[in-house]
Amino acid sequence: MMKMATRQEASFRLAATAAALVIGAAGFLAIPAIAGASETHGQHGSVHQHGAERGTLESPLDVVRDPTDLPPPISASAPRKVVLDLETVEVNGRLADGTMYHYWTFNQKVPGPFLRVRVGDTVEVRLTNARDAMTKHSIDLHAVTGPGGGAQATQVAAGETKSFTFKALKPGLYVYHCATPPVAGHIASGMYGLILVEPEGGLPKVDREFYVMQGEVYTEAAFGTKGEVAYSRRKLLDERPEYFVLNGAVGSIPAENPMRAKVGETVRIYFGVGGPNFTSSFHVIGEIFDRVYDLASLTSKPLTDVQTVTVPPGGAAIVDFKVEVPGSYVLVDHALSRMERGLAGILEVEGAANPDVFSASAKEARAAHGH
Repeated sequence: MMKMATRQEASFRLAATAAALVIGAAGFLAIPAIAGASETHGQHGSVHQHGAERGTLESPLDVVRDPTDLPPPISASAPRKVVLDLETVEVNGRLADGTMYHYWTFNQKVPGPFLRVRVGDTVEVRLTNARDAMTKHSIDLHAVTGPGGGAQATQVAAGETKSFTFKALKPGLYVYHCATPPVAGHIASGMYGLILVEPEGGLPKVDREFYVMQGEVYTEAAFGTKGEVAYSRRKLLDERPEYFVLNGAVGSIPAENPMRAKVGETVRIYFGVGGPNFTSSFHVIGEIFDRVYDLASLTSKPLTDVQTVTVPPGGAAIVDFKVEVPGSYVLVDHALSRMERGLAGILEVEGAANPDVFSASAKEARAAHGH
């Protein structure tokens, strides 16, 4: 009975918070962009940590990837040699307030680093498995043309490093993930990310770029249970997740630390679904996407004036829109029951009111701000 009560209270709190915001609105790695460089390497801070530094029940690690944590557009025009260094690290992380889960990660965050290359680049991927790893890990990048997307070449045991090289042949936004059996279990534990292969000349410029991925977490304990919760292979095979999350955890893009933009700015969201099982109906409440690169194709004509984007597991999309009215905008999967299992994020837009586009009565405005 106590577990059920905790689950209901957590669900209702999450739903109430999201609803209030809707009403209120009415390493190692990453790739640096070094102009003129023939070879680029990246550092994303040391990830060689052990013991308590991997997280404890009393002090779980923050595994959430900041949606602003992505390298800038590439300025180099000629093909380059790019070296990507990643490490697979198993950590005890915060899944929700008071709830710890044993994550498997690329570079200690979920999703893994946002990788950015240009079409025509020659890319070397170096994958290291941490010395204290419990199992083998690997990487399959959907941007790779070659056996297993690199997974066959990177099945690395604890303490090992393996590498492979590929040519970035086709522009697009692609998912990468661990491909060590059971593949779905590794993905559900947090091992996924995105790699952008920019087209020649790059993408149209925008003012803000954000990196957001959706995933599922399968635990033996019910949603909202406090303490350490264990992975459930049974629920994974039955496709019954307890949690749906953005960037790895419940409340990962909260009202107190939201994505931010200013009225009049253009926003781009690189959105992907790690899964491993559920398709997303990605939607920003109160916005209409001006331009959508459907299924993350950069060689097809973008869609325009789109309300909701369908993104399959192992797939991605790029959405652009201009923010014209200040307020709080909620990122959701429009399979809206998933909000009650942890899936919601906030984009806070600041600036002057724009009554020509949207206005509310003074009474409604005060209620929206809790007055």
